Amino acid sequence: MPRKEIEKRREPQRPRPGRTNSALDDRVRRSKSSVLKVTAELLTETGLGGVSVDEVARRSGVAKTTIYRHWPTRSDLLIEACSQLGTEQEVPDTGSLEGDTCVLLTNLAELLLTARWASVVPSVIDAAERDADVAAIHGRIQRGHARPFQEVIARAKRNGEISPSVDSATMVAALIGPLFYRRWFSRESLETSFVKDVVNRAVKFAKPRTSPRPRSKRRRRKSI
Repeated sequence: MPRKEIEKRREPQRPRPGRTNSALDDRVRRSKSSVLKVTAELLTETGLGGVSVDEVARRSGVAKTTIYRHWPTRSDLLIEACSQLGTEQEVPDTGSLEGDTCVLLTNLAELLLTARWASVVPSVIDAAERDADVAAIHGRIQRGHARPFQEVIARAKRNGEISPSVDSATMVAALIGPLFYRRWFSRESLETSFVKDVVNRAVKFAKPRTSPRPRSKRRRRKSI
C-alpha cells in the first residue's frame, strides 16, 4: 500500500463542520432551559432559600457537573433564574392619562395575583439586602414594572394633560405602591374599585391647578 494512503488512513476523521457543533449546541440549550425552568418552579414553591442544586439536578435530570459547568455557583444559577422574572407591560394609548394608568394598574393587579414572579419577589427583596447581584436583579424587575407608567406620564406631560413639574417617580410610586402594599403587607384584596380609586387620586393630584382669583378688597364705608 502506498505510504501516502497509509498516512491518510491514520489521520483522525474530522467531523463535518457545523453538524456536530449544532447538535452539541442544541443539547446545551435544552439542558440549560430545563435547569432554568426547574429553578423557576422551585423559586415559586420555596423562595430563594429553598433552592438547592441537588434538587434542581434531581427534577431536571441534568447532572450536577453539567449544572456547575454552566453556573459555577448556586448564586450564579439563582441570579440568572431571577433575571427572567417579571412581565413588562405594553404601553397603552387610550387617549387619556387616566385611561392609560387604569389599564396598566388593572393588569398589574391581575399579575400580582396570578404571575409566578409575584410569589418570588419577597424572597428576592430579602436576599437583595445582603447580595449586591440580587439587588441589581431586583432593581431591574422594579424598573420593568415602572417603565410603561413612566412613558404614559411623559406623554401626558407633553400633551399638557398634567403639570410638567410633576415628578414622574413620585407619581409611579403613588400608583403602584398601594398595590404592592396590599399584595405583600396588608394582604387585602386588589378589587377593581380600589384600583380605580388609586388612579383617580394620583391623576387628580397631578393635573395643573388653576390659581384662585384674588379677592377684591371691599371699600370700607366712611362713618359720617
